[in-house]
Amino acid sequence: MSELMEKEQQVQKEPLEADAGTPVKKKLSRKTRRRIIRWCVILVVLAVIAFALFKLLGGKKDAEKQVVTDFVQYGAITAKVEGSGLVKAKSSESISISTPGTVLEVLVTEGQEVTAGTPLFTVDSPAAQAAVQKARSQVEGFEKQLSATQKDIAGLNLAATYPGKLMEVATLNPGDTISKGQVVAQLNDDTRLRLEQYYSYAYAGELKAGQTVDVSIPALMTTVPGTVEAVHMVSRITPEGSKLFSAEIIVENEGALTAEMAATATAVVNGETVYPYEPGKLAYYRTGELKSTVNGTVLSSDLVNYLQVSAGQVLVRIDGEDSESEIFSIEQSLEEAREELEKAEKNLANCNAVAPIDGKVIGLTIQPGDEINTQQPILTISDIRSLIVNANVDERNISYIKPGMMVDLDQWGNAAMGTVESVSLSSTVNNGVATYPMVVSMDNTEGMIQVNSNIQYSLIASQNDNCLVLPIQAVRTVSLEDGSTATVVYVSGDRPDNALDGVMADEEIPDGFWAVPVEIGISDNYNVEIKSGVEEGTEVFTQLQTMEAWG
Repeated sequence: MSELMEKEQQVQKEPLEADAGTPVKKKLSRKTRRRIIRWCVILVVLAVIAFALFKLLGGKKDAEKQVVTDFVQYGAITAKVEGSGLVKAKSSESISISTPGTVLEVLVTEGQEVTAGTPLFTVDSPAAQAAVQKARSQVEGFEKQLSATQKDIAGLNLAATYPGKLMEVATLNPGDTISKGQVVAQLNDDTRLRLEQYYSYAYAGELKAGQTVDVSIPALMTTVPGTVEAVHMVSRITPEGSKLFSAEIIVENEGALTAEMAATATAVVNGETVYPYEPGKLAYYRTGELKSTVNGTVLSSDLVNYLQVSAGQVLVRIDGEDSESEIFSIEQSLEEAREELEKAEKNLANCNAVAPIDGKVIGLTIQPGDEINTQQPILTISDIRSLIVNANVDERNISYIKPGMMVDLDQWGNAAMGTVESVSLSSTVNNGVATYPMVVSMDNTEGMIQVNSNIQYSLIASQNDNCLVLPIQAVRTVSLEDGSTATVVYVSGDRPDNALDGVMADEEIPDGFWAVPVEIGISDNYNVEIKSGVEEGTEVFTQLQTMEAWG
């Protein structure tokens, strides 16, 4: 700085030379002028820095907080739910072929309108026919197996299949293991007895089924009636050379007869008594073995030798848990086999496909001569006159939406109206927010809305044209000392009677404001309905705004 001043004084002291009476001023050199300019710039920069330091160190910064309030007042509020969804045909059927084949004909084109029953294409697929035959055989096999097992499991209560007398019974105690096919007793039907007699061919044609005969029982010294059950024209030759035929005689047993008793049956033919070639022996009308039809554990047994039983009388009770599991397994296998048969039959039918519904052909992917070796849809028939929109609604708004609500729809400027068809109660949570599926139905008779594309929706969830409202930021959810929470607003003035104690606010609340519980209703993007807790005109705290000033 001093150097600059000395230079200026030096210049001023230099003598002026007169030329023709005119004073002459000596010019500064270029180097001197550059030095002067450089020093002026340095002085300006230093001044700016000094001012900034003054403001930073010497100035005074005041921070002021301004309390922002609002007033409870009457107004209108409308809660809207907006979002987007995917447009789908309400009725749509895809056709595919799951077996290899060759396309013979394609009878429709992409975008063509068709009616139900319209032929679509034909495919030659021998594998489809073979699959149906195989699936049908499996179904028939499981049906037979199930029927047999069901008959077996009926034997959990092992009963006499006909009346008679038990013999050769097995000893069974509760807890004993019993096996399928195990013989537990011999059951002899002695309610009637059978007698076989041989007669001379001289009486052939004279002795007939249904004819009454007299049966003599020497052991009882009595004669009882009998009936010819059957006549067999056999050819028995006696040692004497006589030719004989046989007859089966049935004798009702009132209790005194038994097998192995000797008996002779005589008949009257044309007034003549006909005698058999020789006496015979009474036999049980029928005899058989009582067998278990299941594997299991004996629960109880009433088997006693020579016990007279009636048809259907339960003799052994069995716990057949294994058999019940077996029948369940067979039923499952049968169900799966039937499903496979249904698929195979549908696949075979699709080889000569017809339109299942009225609609438009979409996604046609074949032409004659193509080899098919995929299970992907060959084409889809969609009824685009009636559409649905699949959308998701978040947990904040789902409680407002009910079936039947009208919905505004917009797809690229094409407006339409829809109706909420259903709202699911099952949610999906992503990033901590639960969303619920919503289905909106709509009419598309004019065909303005494109299927398989997004669409915007908007609906009025709820509205109130005359209610108390406050800005959303005036309403808070706070924690209380007892661990509960409350929805409150902070009111100005004297402490109200309903002010809460023990509020644990997580923000600065200015003095003179009191937490009062409120019941809220619907809300929009800015305001919330106040149902109770405060009255019109009440001043409430909204927020603190920080104001900064330099001193």
